[in-house]
Amino acid sequence: MTTAINCQQTRIETTHRILNGDLNEHGTLFGGRLLETVDAEASVAAMRVARATLVTAAMDHVQFVKPFHLQDAMIVRAVVTGLGHRSVEVFVKVLGEHLMTGERFVGFTCFLTYVVPGAESGLAYDELIADNDETKYLLAGYQDRRAQRATVRQQERDLLAHLSCE
Repeated sequence: MTTAINCQQTRIETTHRILNGDLNEHGTLFGGRLLETVDAEASVAAMRVARATLVTAAMDHVQFVKPFHLQDAMIVRAVVTGLGHRSVEVFVKVLGEHLMTGERFVGFTCFLTYVVPGAESGLAYDELIADNDETKYLLAGYQDRRAQRATVRQQERDLLAHLSCE
């Protein structure tokens, strides 16, 4: 039996102000801080379809589009864009907002994959319904991204087989 969920039901949006402690030596947001925030927020969207414990399996198609500065806010938007048997793909778009002017820009995008650990576990839903043109586009590309990830996983296994601890 197919159990569907509308993308809107998975969508999250949070806002974070950039503070001095978030900056790197260039005066822009430290990338690691952004990645940490993205992972934490995207996991909420993933949990809305998993309703189970998840682990972060991958972060890919990472694009640092435009830097964030002091006096900017980050608006983190995440939505589920793909479902496997035990995996959830989440797309994240981080908008910047210049707080002094209100001007907004796309500063960062990526996809994250979360997995329900354990062979017997599955997801609460098995079908996504697009709610706008953006999610329709993102859902349409899911199978291609999934195939790319399978290829990359094999390449990574091959690399790890040739690495030593010496």
